[in-house]
Amino acid sequence: MPVTAKLSRDFYDRFGDKVVDELVGLLNDMDATFRAELKELNEQNFQRFDAKLEQRLGILDERFERRVAELRGDLRSEFHREIGSLRGDLFKWSFVFWVGSAATTGGLVFTMLKVML
Repeated sequence: MPVTAKLSRDFYDRFGDKVVDELVGLLNDMDATFRAELKELNEQNFQRFDAKLEQRLGILDERFERRVAELRGDLRSEFHREIGSLRGDLFKWSFVFWVGSAATTGGLVFTMLKVML
């Protein structure tokens, strides 16, 4: 939307309508040209910015995916260590339970046999 240059009546009286109208036309044409060039430069800058942004987002996405994969690997190895530790503890305590149960049952059987005989 070009801005129309307006000049004072004194300017028109001093230089004449034809010259001032020509000057106003020239100023308006320059304004339109500069606006068009500025718009083109802005579009070019935006395209460069958008390309750089896409490139950097791609790099960040790769880094993020790699880090997530590393964390998953770390968590899996930690999980496997914990499961192994829990298995060992479970085996130990179930052995203690069954030995204790067998000893108690054996003691009861021995006591019952002694009492009956």
